[in-house]
Amino acid sequence: MEHMLLLFIFFIPILGLTNGTETEQDFTWHLKKIPQIVSERTFSLESPKFEAKTKLELKSVCGIECQRKLPAPSSSDLKDLLSYETVFENGTRTLTEVNVLGLVLDPAGNKTTRRSSRKKRQIYGTDSRFSIYDKRFMTNFPFNTAVKISTGCSGILISPKHVLTAAHCLHNGKDYVKGSKRLRVGLMKTKSRGDGRKRKGAKRSRRDVSAAQEDAKVATELRRQSKGGGRKHHQRRSGRKQGTSDGMPSFQWTRVKSTHIPKGWFKGVSGDIALDYDYAVLELKRPHKRKYMELGISPTIKMMPRSMIHFSGFDNDRSGQLVYRFCSISDESNDLFYQYCDAEPGSTGSGVYLRLKEPNKKKWKRKIIAVYSGHQWVDVNGEQQDYNVAVRITPLKYAQICFWIHGNDENCTQG
Repeated sequence: MEHMLLLFIFFIPILGLTNGTETEQDFTWHLKKIPQIVSERTFSLESPKFEAKTKLELKSVCGIECQRKLPAPSSSDLKDLLSYETVFENGTRTLTEVNVLGLVLDPAGNKTTRRSSRKKRQIYGTDSRFSIYDKRFMTNFPFNTAVKISTGCSGILISPKHVLTAAHCLHNGKDYVKGSKRLRVGLMKTKSRGDGRKRKGAKRSRRDVSAAQEDAKVATELRRQSKGGGRKHHQRRSGRKQGTSDGMPSFQWTRVKSTHIPKGWFKGVSGDIALDYDYAVLELKRPHKRKYMELGISPTIKMMPRSMIHFSGFDNDRSGQLVYRFCSISDESNDLFYQYCDAEPGSTGSGVYLRLKEPNKKKWKRKIIAVYSGHQWVDVNGEQQDYNVAVRITPLKYAQICFWIHGNDENCTQG
């Protein structure tokens, strides 16, 4: 099983080059000039109530079909939509207004590409997800970039101090969700035989006691959220070996110092909830020391080997396990992907990544190209239909996320 997983992970890009119509140089990270996001002014807002319920499945959102009817946003629209709120660990909140420089607007508006007929989101027949048990995978790149969010979602490390996730894991469009005031991020660590046990007479430091208490609080909260949270599926099992406690990760929980969410996510700014802005960045209170995954500009379907994407997260129906999957994209617009990846609530907020060649090099490199928004209900000709949706990292989103990471636009000129 482990050898098969290695083959899937490391050789899928090569498989995409053998269909007779694509050449190796097609699949390269093409650097693009990035628009500038410039902070104009920041002012204080009232502290949030933190009373919203976490909803991992959204209804009445604007998906690809809805986007086809929308006009392209103007420069002033974008300034408003890309302005952002910051919430700090003490519960205070600010709004930062921004300006966008160097942007060339596309008069064509929202273009869409359809690959094949779409299906409703289910576990499609045999469950194609892989639970990662082996420590060699779990604690190494790219799997160790996946993190757990204390509100019940997943995320991905994008810098030594920052995590990318979905906005609706923290905010329902009207208010911040319960639990987001004291937000924590769980970084994977493997259990050892001595975990949780101390030698006789050994004293526990204040930090050890505090960390243990935090772990217990977060575990309790996640158990509460997972009860009845996922849709039940009567599906065939893949026959893959179910894990034991020896192969499951434990988590080192780190407090979040601040969160950034684009104003375009909030109801009343974009009308109904717009999936285009379902992304958020968390700044950790303490930096981690592990490898993180870089951001990339989302290419079109034609520039992806076999239109294939990958992501790992913590699905609710496989409690305590890291779950990896890969699949092909079905439809795309300027801002969204629809795809067939088997996924359950809990994996929402995972970083969707892709492997392409670095320019002028033979080396393949993984980069994050989207945020998995989850199984969402979208408007299709006035009716509600459910799809798996991912929010693409466009040049504008890249500029904003990069600005949140670095605090300026000097390091965000190309992506």
